[in-house]
Amino acid sequence: MTTLARSSLRHMPAVQSRFVVRAFATLVFFSALAGQFWRSLFGWWGYGAIALVVVAGGIVALVKLKPDWMWPRFPPSLVAFLGLATLSLAWSFYLGASLIGVTLQWATTLTALFLALCLSWAELLRTLSAALRWILALSLVFELIVAVFVRRAVLPFWVDYSGQDVPQSFYWSRGILLQGGPIEGIVANRNLLGFVALIAVIVFAVQLTAGTVGRGWGWAWLGTGVLVLLLTRSATVALAAAAVALALVFALWTRRREPERRRVVYGVAAASVVVSGTGLALLTPQLLTLLGKSADLTGRLDIWRSVAGLAAERPVFGWGWVSYWAPWVEPFQGLAVRRGVTYLQAHNAWLDVWLQLGVLGLIVFAALVFSTLWRCWFLAVDRPRRGLADTEPFAASALLPLLLLVALIAQSLAESRILIESGWLLLVVLAVTTKRQQATNERMP
Repeated sequence: MTTLARSSLRHMPAVQSRFVVRAFATLVFFSALAGQFWRSLFGWWGYGAIALVVVAGGIVALVKLKPDWMWPRFPPSLVAFLGLATLSLAWSFYLGASLIGVTLQWATTLTALFLALCLSWAELLRTLSAALRWILALSLVFELIVAVFVRRAVLPFWVDYSGQDVPQSFYWSRGILLQGGPIEGIVANRNLLGFVALIAVIVFAVQLTAGTVGRGWGWAWLGTGVLVLLLTRSATVALAAAAVALALVFALWTRRREPERRRVVYGVAAASVVVSGTGLALLTPQLLTLLGKSADLTGRLDIWRSVAGLAAERPVFGWGWVSYWAPWVEPFQGLAVRRGVTYLQAHNAWLDVWLQLGVLGLIVFAALVFSTLWRCWFLAVDRPRRGLADTEPFAASALLPLLLLVALIAQSLAESRILIESGWLLLVVLAVTTKRQQATNERMP
């Protein structure tokens, strides 16, 4: 046997194992971002089985791969938030529901740690991109089949709605792709699909800039992401996209200036935030009309008032962590019902944290989000340090954590997704990877 052949055999298991790791990571991202697809297809029991496989696989991978990590490289604010959520079992008003919520929070966190600790930056970008392509492609194919062949609205499988007046939001797809949407895709919700499309646009644009994909396919997938984003016609995602664009402009501007000459950038950025916030507050009625939304923000104002009133009854420590609301227990029964739909979140992550963990939880959650944002910002705008000279070129993918986190923060003002499923998974991945980057200075594509 030749030396080359022996070398190939010797390296084959490692190559195969990384392929398995990447394939599983793609499944993790897909299941987190498109969990509603599994629920619509197989029902809650089927989704639970898939989620169990994903979580168990992540834990096994952490044990088998033994990633290199140390406590100093772990974000303390993440530990504090998880610790507080777990401790809230001691004063929870609904212990059984809290046990479920805390368990799910830890399960999602462990799965996110597999992604953050076991994958390189290049592998994270590659697997997240693959999952997003699957979701976008399947969503367009699904909507096309419903619009052309089924020609009517489609409900999820394994759910019996007979004898009920089914609200529009319960449908898997309304089959109006050929009318220009809005479309729900495989995730059965246009806001969720729109946010997935926004993440896809960010990821695909970063890949194109980094040169990690062919230009033809890169532009094709970027165009697909933009098309799906437009077809969802989601107002909340449109505002998140505007926030991402603004963050990108300031990050690129900051890159062009030396650290000691950045005060003007930060001054303009602060002024822009104030002006944008003031303008948004003053022009909300006109913007809502332009975006085709009702004056009560599609019922959100009523939900926010109800949640704020309930949170004020236990303002310091909250009612106990529950993640998704449990509508079968007090005080969630009838808390947020609109047009026959029972909502399982406050439609504002910060209100949700105040409700469940009080002011103390808000402080810890803010520390987690903004410490991660701080690291994402300087990762995006500072050159990599690999020696005494500060001459390394900027990495295109260094912008990715910042843009993803800005999208999550913007979404958190109208949705509580940053606390659950894909939102929490992405937040944990960003918190851990940016903290590790500070210590290891790993090269980014």
